Amino acid sequence: MSKNQDIYTAGLIIIGNEILSGRTLDANTQHIAVTLNEAGVTLAEVRIIPDTEGTIIETVRHFSASFDYVFTTGGIGPTHDDITAPSIAKAFGVDWNENEQAKAILLAHYGPEELTSARLRMAKIPAGASLIPNPVSAAPGFQIENVYVMAGVPKIMQGMLDHIAPTLKGGAPMLCGTVTLDVPESQIAEDLGRLQDDFPAVDIGSYPHFKNGELGVSVVLRARDEENLAAAQKALLAVLDARDVAYNIDKPVK
Repeated sequence: MSKNQDIYTAGLIIIGNEILSGRTLDANTQHIAVTLNEAGVTLAEVRIIPDTEGTIIETVRHFSASFDYVFTTGGIGPTHDDITAPSIAKAFGVDWNENEQAKAILLAHYGPEELTSARLRMAKIPAGASLIPNPVSAAPGFQIENVYVMAGVPKIMQGMLDHIAPTLKGGAPMLCGTVTLDVPESQIAEDLGRLQDDFPAVDIGSYPHFKNGELGVSVVLRARDEENLAAAQKALLAVLDARDVAYNIDKPVK
C-alpha cells in the first residue's frame, strides 16, 4: 500500500486456468489500466494465477497488504471450478454464505424455474462483503475490504468496473507524451539515460519498432506533473534537434 497518499496503487489478479493454458486471451488488463489511470490510480502489478485455492488465498492476502486497491477477474461463475469467492472468503477468514440480496437479484433475473442450484451458487459471497452490480447478466461481483471481485467476461467486467470507478479515491492521473524517431534505439540510448537522471520524476521508456524495413523507436514520457513532463519533453526534443534526428510528436503532453 502506498505510503504517499498523493499516489494510489492497485494490483490486478487474473484468475483462470484458461488464461494460463492459452485457451482464452486476457482482454481485460488494458481496459482496467486505462480506467484506473483516469481515476488517478496506478496499476502497479498484474499477476495471472490458476484456479487453485491456496494460490488465490496467498495472492489475495499479499496484494491486499501491498496496494490501496486490488481487483480480481474470473472464477465467480456457476461451475465447480469457479472457486474465487470461497477462496477469498478463506483469505479474509470469513464464512461463504448465500446472500439474500444476491439471491433476490438472481431470482428476478432468471425466475423461479430457471434459477437452478448451479446458478444459485452465484448468490454465495463472503460474509460482510458488499455487492457489485452486474448490468449484463445480473450475477453480482463483490467487494471485501480493499478487494474488488469481478467477472472475467470482458463485457460483464466492464459493466462492474463502470460502477466501481466513481467510488475510488485517487491522486492525479498519469499524463504522457510520445515522440517517435526513425533511428535505432541504440543511437539515443545514452541521451535517454542522461535525461532520466535529469528528470527522475518522469518515467522515460523507449520502445523499438520495425516499420517499412526501417528500425525506429518510440519514446514515451509519463509523469503526474504536467509542467515537469513538458520540461522533459522539451529537453528530449532539444537533444534530437542537436543530433539532427527527425521525429514526430505522436502524442503531445496532456
